[in-house]
Amino acid sequence: MSRLPPQDLNHILRHTEELWEDLRGQSVFITGGTGFVGTWLLESLLWANDKLDLRTSVMVLTRNPGQFQKKTPHLAGHGAVRLLGGNIATFDFPEGRYPFVIHTAVEPSFEANSLYPLGAYTSDIDGTRRVLEYAGTHGARRLLFTSSGAIYGKQPSDMTHVPEEYSGAPSTMDTASAYGQAKRVSEFMCAMYGSVYGFDALIARLFSFVGPLLPLNAHYAVGNFIRDALQGGPLRISGDGSPYRSYLYAADLAIWLWTILFRGKAAHPFNVGSPHDLTIADLAQTVVNVIAPEAAIETTLSPVPGAPPLRYVPYCGRALQELGLSSMINLQDGIRRTVEWHRGYN
Repeated sequence: MSRLPPQDLNHILRHTEELWEDLRGQSVFITGGTGFVGTWLLESLLWANDKLDLRTSVMVLTRNPGQFQKKTPHLAGHGAVRLLGGNIATFDFPEGRYPFVIHTAVEPSFEANSLYPLGAYTSDIDGTRRVLEYAGTHGARRLLFTSSGAIYGKQPSDMTHVPEEYSGAPSTMDTASAYGQAKRVSEFMCAMYGSVYGFDALIARLFSFVGPLLPLNAHYAVGNFIRDALQGGPLRISGDGSPYRSYLYAADLAIWLWTILFRGKAAHPFNVGSPHDLTIADLAQTVVNVIAPEAAIETTLSPVPGAPPLRYVPYCGRALQELGLSSMINLQDGIRRTVEWHRGYN
């Protein structure tokens, strides 16, 4: 039984089948197994495990095992899965050796306050450090850390696609940059711990995605547009619709991450996302075309003539040239599959 569409899980398996031998009979430790990225990885791993009889075991760290079992009983009840209850920053180390560690957990964002003056920054850093300490002392060979395109800071308007070599960073005076700052430090810690303990630290800098499991009521433009379109519109754009984004379908995301884990070069970050950019206004129109052709689109602001565009779009040449990765499921099909999933499971 799967919660994700079998066609997507088969798509992932078809494009990763030669990779899975590395996991035969091995143990995997995963954080963030209930999140968007973590669930796609966990479910596709179990799908491959069953189809190829890999006899792989998976330890999933979760704050609340009972809630995990209630939310995803087909995962929690799988024979290959064991749950470890604990906080990412303080969890007790389970016994045994785990050659593969995947750290996708993200601390929930919240406004800084007098009790937590750095917001989620401290807990995010502490969580990464704890995972790295575990990896270093329990036989890790390869560790995948899902970082973010936020580590680059504001993308220059004349740079259509930001490459991994770009040395930009969030301003240290930007109090809204806790997430990006934490990811930068976490990448550094991954490189250091990998060097000291002798494991390969693989860095995936994630951008924007669409697909089943994407929440429709969070701060994701594509999710909000899909929600509005399913309700018949109007689609509401917060702003003038001029910023550029790109969206990789979640099944392709899983293919990219598994390939990076097994074949990527250590301490050699990979951008993960689609190179096919479009404006937020064009995104809204695309969602309308796919779901609700009669729906209206509303913007809260009018474009400012001559204003430089805001961009958050990756250059993905490294993934293509070194690992043969590409965006295989286009945006329109990705939106369509996301809608079908939400209609079928909600």
